[in-house]
Amino acid sequence: MNRFILACCCVVLLWAGTYAQDAPEMAKLAWIAGCWKSEGPVQTEEQWTKLAGQSMLGVGRTIKEGKTIFYEFLQIREQNDGIFYIAQPNGEKATAFKLVKVNATQAIFENPQHDFPQRIIYQRLVDGSLLAAIEGEEKGKSKRIEFAMKRARCD
Repeated sequence: MNRFILACCCVVLLWAGTYAQDAPEMAKLAWIAGCWKSEGPVQTEEQWTKLAGQSMLGVGRTIKEGKTIFYEFLQIREQNDGIFYIAQPNGEKATAFKLVKVNATQAIFENPQHDFPQRIIYQRLVDGSLLAAIEGEEKGKSKRIEFAMKRARCD
């Protein structure tokens, strides 16, 4: 009887350990963690927590002439039906974009029903910098906005 209980406990511990680990697809997104900043008269900044508990949390802002002209709260989160990038810009309602492609250097999230953007792309470049882009259709025309950022010290 004691061996049976011990075996059951081992199975439960192994199952719990496997369940608690981050999903392999989420692990491919870990390179996004950290602080990123653009240079120039308009500065874009993003800060992402490290991957833990099947989620990453982020904040972003755009600064022009010493004033914040845009901000957003961000999540990358594993849910029952996939991995989602959830953006809440300027305190508005949150919008989810589903992960449709991921590898060691790129992640693409899509929401075809959203007005603009329909796609959010993060790409790690060879020099270690980050190219974030939003794209899709707006008023019947293709549109793409890019944000080139470099790793920065988190202050």
